[in-house]
Amino acid sequence: MCMQKTVCELFAGVGGFRCGLNSIKNKDFSLSSETWKTVWFNQWEPGKKNQWAHDCYVKHFGTALDLNGKDTTNIDISAVDKTAIPDHNLLVGGFPCQDYSVARSLNGEKGIEGKKGVLWWSIWDILKVKKSPFVLLENVDRLLLSPSKQRGRDFGIILSCLNNEGYVVEWRVVNAAEYGEVQRRRRTFIFAYKKNTNFANSLNLKKDIISVSEVLEKKGFFAESFPVKKIDVSAITTTEISNDIASVSDNFSFDFCNSGIMFEGSVYTVKSSPVVSKSETLGEIIEKETVDKKYFIPNERLYFTNPESTHSDETENELPLESRHTWQYIKGAKRKYRTASNGHKYIYSEGAIPMIDEWNKPARTMLTSEGSFNRSTHIVRDFTNQKIRILTPRETERIQGFPDDWTATGMPEKFRYFCMGNALVVPLISRMEKNIEKIFIAEP
Repeated sequence: MCMQKTVCELFAGVGGFRCGLNSIKNKDFSLSSETWKTVWFNQWEPGKKNQWAHDCYVKHFGTALDLNGKDTTNIDISAVDKTAIPDHNLLVGGFPCQDYSVARSLNGEKGIEGKKGVLWWSIWDILKVKKSPFVLLENVDRLLLSPSKQRGRDFGIILSCLNNEGYVVEWRVVNAAEYGEVQRRRRTFIFAYKKNTNFANSLNLKKDIISVSEVLEKKGFFAESFPVKKIDVSAITTTEISNDIASVSDNFSFDFCNSGIMFEGSVYTVKSSPVVSKSETLGEIIEKETVDKKYFIPNERLYFTNPESTHSDETENELPLESRHTWQYIKGAKRKYRTASNGHKYIYSEGAIPMIDEWNKPARTMLTSEGSFNRSTHIVRDFTNQKIRILTPRETERIQGFPDDWTATGMPEKFRYFCMGNALVVPLISRMEKNIEKIFIAEP
């Protein structure tokens, strides 16, 4: 008998984890086809009158009541009664990289107070109450290095919290394109499991470099999900994490690498190299049918000078507004004067990025500003007429691995782009699900 495949999905967005766990390929899928049962989820966008992402999630999956019979899926997670969250065996969520620093509370030496609005504390509160045996989280790659003035502190706080609750923690920074996907998106994934699980016991964890290298290279969760080349044992670095979270906040600093594991307060980390799979390309996901003319860019908005030019220098003469409102300008290299808040004048410069995203490469990382007049927005050649345009919402869904028209639920188009820029790469979750299922089968 295997462990029940029950899930709690936090910061759910439009359901990326749920789509990935259940390998949902079509927006008209049947709920009965889901093999992982999501017992509760939460999605709340602060300061927004319209909760488009939550509405999209509910449109596809319906809602979920808590143990009090209330629908608390669209309120601030910090206000949710954690005891009312249904029991589950896998907690998942993509949470933002924030300032995780803490201070000792005034009413007790062991108490801590984290900054208000920092979503990690809600995750920790749930883990303390619900004792979730397995946890899969996603964050930006810079989490391992932040903040710049005390590198590694924020991730150290997370590890200290999880260690306090009896978890073994593995992490890996994954570039989706290196494992076959159509986006060069780098994200930190964290897989935590209680040290009394069969999976933890099966790894036979020992505090020696050789044993740890075998887990990071062959036996561990991420080694199974995302194969790496042979690890240089001599390159593994180690440190200890205190259970005193306030002390970690005040004093801890460490250079975390893209792979690592923590158990019983001991941290081991090393730079691993992926066994690269051939990535999908933009040309494979671009719409092959006629695209609405509203996505095309007029010639006067493309270039302000010779189309071959990739830079502008405004240190002598500033360009007119219409020139700066072209894609050539915004994506090109620049030199121009700016004035600091103290009145000091300085030259600002930035390098060029390719103006047109070619079909023979995977997409760059999508941001929430996708689709707007922005340096990071993708512009491509249309398949049918070769004219230049922005991506369609459907193409952004394909880049993230969602079914076509997943976000066509009534939200404005700019929010469809926002939701996709905010989402995760769904097929990476499907890839990990195969391993999680094996782990659950081996649990009582």
